[in-house]
Formats: sequence, structure tokens, C-alpha cells
Amino acid sequence: MKTSLKYIVVLVMLKSFVSCQKNSRPNYQYMPNMYEPVGYETYQESDAFANGVEAQLPAEGTIPRGDFMPYEIGNTNEGYELAKDTLTNPLADPIPLKMADSIKVDPNVPRVDYAVGGPLYAIYCAICHGTKGDGQGKLVQREKILGVPSYDDPGRAITTGSIYHVIYYGRNTMGSYANQLNENERWQVVAYVEKLKADLEK
Repeated sequence: MKTSLKYIVVLVMLKSFVSCQKNSRPNYQYMPNMYEPVGYETYQESDAFANGVEAQLPAEGTIPRGDFMPYEIGNTNEGYELAKDTLTNPLADPIPLKMADSIKVDPNVPRVDYAVGGPLYAIYCAICHGTKGDGQGKLVQREKILGVPSYDDPGRAITTGSIYHVIYYGRNTMGSYANQLNENERWQVVAYVEKLKADLEK
């Protein structure tokens, strides 16, 4: 008896909920701010703008906020050659450890720091190029990719500018790392690659 009474009560409650539902009218909004934003939606129509759409192009000549700086050299063979011949690393040379205590360092001048470039190289580059820059990364050793030359390969003749350009745009089977590394980090990696190249040429 008690069990059947419980079933009856539950059925009556369900019936009352269903009978109150009316699909022809919208439900109540208990928190309207969650449904109706105060600010403009991205592609919403608006009389505030000349073309009637909220989404507008940025003003000509503007650049995004943050560490982004435009790179003016194009992603072409001519651009690669131009970068190879003209780009130089804006970071100042590292201070040798034996001189670090004896000279005054300007903290506003960004410097090459192998403690920054080395780990970035290990994360993004060593898998293909190898930890020593000899082209024997894990993917090459496992024959997942082939033909990664050593940094000291005389046929490549890499320079500061060509390294930066390739990191920015990618080349051949190597993709771009412009989104993974900001400008300062790219130059730190360039300096580290040049260090590995010098070590291989000793």
C-alpha cells in the first residue's frame, strides 16, 4: 500500500509538471544577463557603424598588442635570400662568465642567453635537428623523416638571417614556428643554432 501510494504521488507530480508546460510561449529567463549580452556580438547588426555590422577591420597600420612585431620580409625565395644576406641578430652578445662580475651590464639591453635559447631549441628543434645540430634527431633516427642536414653542412651555408627566416616561415618540410616563439625567443634560438654550428665546425 505504501509503495503504491509513493507511485501515485510521483505520477501526480509528473503530470502537474507536464500540464504546466506550454510550448507556444518561451520559458522564463531567471538570469537574463547570461542569455542577452550587454556588449556587441561579433557579427551583430548595428547602426553605430557605417556598414551596419559590428565587426570592423583594424585601422590601417595598426599592429596587435603584446610582443608582436611585423616581419617585413616576404615568404619568397627572394625574401629568403634577402634575409640571408641582410638580417642580423638584434640581441647583444652574451657576457663571458669570467667577465660577468667585472663589467657593468645595462639591464635594458636584451642579450643572447643560451640558458633561454637552449631549452627552446630542445623543445622545438632537437626532435628533427638533433641536440647537437647534426641532423640526427629522434625522428631521423627512427626514420620518420629523412634528409635533415647538419648545421655545418657546407652546402647549406646558413646565416643568422636565413635561420630566423626559416623559423618564421618554415622551409621545405619544416613548418613555421612564428606562433610558438615570440620575436625575442626566435632570436635566442637563432643564437643557439649558431653556437651549435660553431661547435660542429671546431
